[in-house]
Amino acid sequence: MSTTSPEHVVVIGAGMVGLSTAWYLQERGVKVTILDRDGVAAGSSWGNAGWLTPALTLPLSEPSVLTYGLKTMFDPASPLYIPLSAKPSLIRFLLGFARHCTPGKWREAMAVFSEIGATGLDAFDEISEGSTISRIGQAGSVNGTGVPANDGGTATLGTGVVEPTRPAEPFLTGFKNFKDRDGLLHEFEGIRAAGGEVEFDLMSAAEIRDIEPTLGDGVQAGVAIHHQRFINPPKFMDSLADSVIARGGEIVTDFEVADVIEHAHGVEVVDAQGRIQGADAVVIATGAWLGKLARKFGVKRVVQAGRGYSFTVVPEVMPTHPIYFPAQRVACTPLGDRFRVAGTMEFRDADHPLEPKRIEAIVAAASPLFTGINWEDRQEEWVGSRPCTTDGLPLIGATRSSRVHVAGGHGMWGVALGPLTGKMLAASITGESTPAIMRHFNPLR
Repeated sequence: MSTTSPEHVVVIGAGMVGLSTAWYLQERGVKVTILDRDGVAAGSSWGNAGWLTPALTLPLSEPSVLTYGLKTMFDPASPLYIPLSAKPSLIRFLLGFARHCTPGKWREAMAVFSEIGATGLDAFDEISEGSTISRIGQAGSVNGTGVPANDGGTATLGTGVVEPTRPAEPFLTGFKNFKDRDGLLHEFEGIRAAGGEVEFDLMSAAEIRDIEPTLGDGVQAGVAIHHQRFINPPKFMDSLADSVIARGGEIVTDFEVADVIEHAHGVEVVDAQGRIQGADAVVIATGAWLGKLARKFGVKRVVQAGRGYSFTVVPEVMPTHPIYFPAQRVACTPLGDRFRVAGTMEFRDADHPLEPKRIEAIVAAASPLFTGINWEDRQEEWVGSRPCTTDGLPLIGATRSSRVHVAGGHGMWGVALGPLTGKMLAASITGESTPAIMRHFNPLR
């Protein structure tokens, strides 16, 4: 271990990115304390589609998004929605985002995602397998009182994440017509041109319905994508938190961070009630709220909430594969006894309450594509704020302060890239060498 490695790091944010960073810091012998204003996966890590799909991990700033968005962004029924009362900060984000919605900028961003390749999946395998290292005297705990989560003095780092990743073989995409399918194939051409790999087969309407009988007559064509995976987000996040605790970590909830203060020998994290948590270093992994704490440390990039919505239903015949409808921007995932349906990109304040019209828009888009689903019998209606940057690339690394680090801005891919982000950032914090890909994610860019 490098002599520059901190002994204790506070991670602000108990989502996929924050918990993954804590897990990989533990691998390097660092004590971790995770702070969150609500609890584990209280933000966008809980209600998302749970896809681990390198073939679909694409920059949001695809040129057609701008063209489509200009036509529909003020329509409440559109998959992309911007309220007419947009704030100045949102206007700045949209102008910056528009500058990156060009073919050249998209190819540059796509080259970065292609460079990541399947390493995001490799990191999931690592946290599932765990480690053989053990540490003494760090019994884990969770909640605001620091109640011990185990009764021993030994925390075994061998505890990996029990909840598995699941193969999506194949991962299905459905289309109302062949023109819509051509749009996805064009994106695949861009992936290959940027050095990435996609293996897929074209499917007829009959072939895709043979695999998933719940698909209705509205689906006229399909694409089967191979070598992709998915997770059950709530179960996986709980399992990841359990692993961090079993390995000696502490998760403190009801801790709404108001400020991060750096001093000569470390940092102090102060909450809204004046409580203080000290450490050698801090990681800000607060998703769409990242800018509030990171700006004073030189992180000027706007991180805008791109809110997604989801709900669950119980079809007469439960699908067994994730299903995506690119033209409608509707993402569907089987979660055992229920079927999650997610969609929309709503650029709005992160703390704005759930808008029922956005749920209704997903239902209107999805219902013609399925059969045997009672769309009125919806459960777990949810909204979460994805943290989006103007160039579509996350912010990962040290800020102007060597004690303050950030991890966020992944857009729709915080779950898929969370463990890889944690691995890279933990290496950086502890003075180890980092992969070349990390150069693209400089928070001070």
